[in-house]
Amino acid sequence: MATTNDFWDALNDLAKEKNISMDVLIETIENSLLIACKNNYGSSDNASVDVDRSTGEYHVYLAKTVVDEVSNKAEEISLADAQNIDGKYAVGDVVKVEVKSRDFGRIAATAAKNTITQKIREEERKVLFEEYYELQHKVVTGVVTRFSGNNIHVNLGKLEGFLSETEQVKGEYYKPQDRIKVYIVEVKTSNKGPRILVSRTHPELVKKLFEEEVTEVRDGIVEIKSISREAGSRTKIAVWSNDPDVDPVGACVGQNGVRVNAIVNELRGEKIDIVEWDENPAYLIENALSPAKVVAVVADADEKSARVVVPDYQLSLAIGKEGQNARLAARLTGFKIDIKSETQAKEAGDFLDYEDEYYDDEEYYDEDEQYEEADGEYSDEGYDAEDSVEAEDLPEEE
Repeated sequence: MATTNDFWDALNDLAKEKNISMDVLIETIENSLLIACKNNYGSSDNASVDVDRSTGEYHVYLAKTVVDEVSNKAEEISLADAQNIDGKYAVGDVVKVEVKSRDFGRIAATAAKNTITQKIREEERKVLFEEYYELQHKVVTGVVTRFSGNNIHVNLGKLEGFLSETEQVKGEYYKPQDRIKVYIVEVKTSNKGPRILVSRTHPELVKKLFEEEVTEVRDGIVEIKSISREAGSRTKIAVWSNDPDVDPVGACVGQNGVRVNAIVNELRGEKIDIVEWDENPAYLIENALSPAKVVAVVADADEKSARVVVPDYQLSLAIGKEGQNARLAARLTGFKIDIKSETQAKEAGDFLDYEDEYYDDEEYYDEDEQYEEADGEYSDEGYDAEDSVEAEDLPEEE
């Protein structure tokens, strides 16, 4: 029996709206009609469905064997009835008899409808999963919609992202309708459809924000070689330029700091240190401890460890508040860092190792670059090897 044009048009509209293939919908209708046959006649082994994919016209047939006496109406047809269709039929022939779908019982029709509905729902979930799976490990903008305990649901368009308490930055507070940028950590399937896990603490969030804000990073001229982050407080990134005419640090900072400030604002005031990457681990470690000035660095690439000497008045700055600067530098470089002041190095008998690399204090000291919080935070007891930061001992960043 042919479908109406209205039904076919509605099917096309549904395919476009849900972004589902028409082939899938037609196949679903075919299967649902076969299920209806099975529910109505007890079997669908002899049933077939023909659908004209250009007009939407469909027909349901049962293949029946011509017999003298019918004992199974679903599988057999009398010789007289067969010859009414075509006089050439004889006993033993198989006749395709059209079945009117309106003759299906209520239970059969309901089962067919449920099959179509379920398949459409499955295909919709599949399409949404594929769409958002492509956004995995990217940054998107969402709108805070609701809260479940300390967890937050973020509207990402067609689906919601789940921002768990552990992926939120301490000190950041949100209210409904706040627009925030989040990093999509994972997209996975569930019984209720795609589940999207997002983060505000992931180091890759900062990297992706730089890719959005800095053209040179987006184009691959400037590379972010390494990144370490303590979300909500401070991030260090090491950058490298593939073009000798492009200053990687300057490109990321932008004129008057406009580029990095845009990212800082998005991260609600999180401080960002941008340092230049260097293949020489000693220079890289020196850069990573910025803004502290370094007298000398002796790095052991095999042991992934380094001894660093800083001016006495730079020790607390090199260590940072609660050890943060040294800790982030260790993560950024992957080296265990043992920081000593010049006085401590001399007292330990290590200073001779650094004499050839000694620099005058005046060359390194810049009061404007000091961390405000460093003043008075630390005594001259220093930060010896027993208190040094080992990258492998730190929690791994996902």
